[in-house]
Amino acid sequence: MIVIIDYQMGNSGSIRNMLAKMGVESVISSNGSDIERAEKLILPGVGAFDNGMKNITKTDLISVLSNKVIEEKTPLLGICLGMQLLTQKSEEGNLPGLGWFDAETVRFNFDKAQNKFKIPHMGWNYIMPIKENPLCKNLPKRFRFYFVHSYHVICNKAQDVLSTTDYGYEFVSAIQKENVFGVQFHPEKSHKFGMQLLKNFVEL
Repeated sequence: MIVIIDYQMGNSGSIRNMLAKMGVESVISSNGSDIERAEKLILPGVGAFDNGMKNITKTDLISVLSNKVIEEKTPLLGICLGMQLLTQKSEEGNLPGLGWFDAETVRFNFDKAQNKFKIPHMGWNYIMPIKENPLCKNLPKRFRFYFVHSYHVICNKAQDVLSTTDYGYEFVSAIQKENVFGVQFHPEKSHKFGMQLLKNFVEL
């Protein structure tokens, strides 16, 4: 069973619809027993960092997620804000993140020469894989995804970086540490490329 974690911050319905098109069953839930039975977990997210962490804390999900993901090594995919919540902290707020990556989330910061780049970064953009990874299996040499974000992740450990994307400067667009994956873009809005990436995650 795939559980899309419901903490009132994500476009969970869009992800579930994309999985359904692929013939994959999923459930949107904040119920601890559902999460404990899950074979895969998806942590979506749209909105502010602190609100996300407040909602996860309010629904008593931190301990069950830590046990399921960190102890039992259940695969988890964080999407957009869901990826940022995997880091230690964010410039967007004051609350600590889940801290599963030695990383932090920062706002795009462009100098005067880069003022043509608008914030948020919105629309289609290419990703450049840094290393072979299961999320990019069976994708063409050049593939792009849909982005909507004003903040991006900085990893302190290079081995955690799966891909980068150029928008004014190069930033991290996907991360992985063992069974935990994060993508800054929205695969559920990225048509055939997003469907292939989600298929790869489902088949891990």
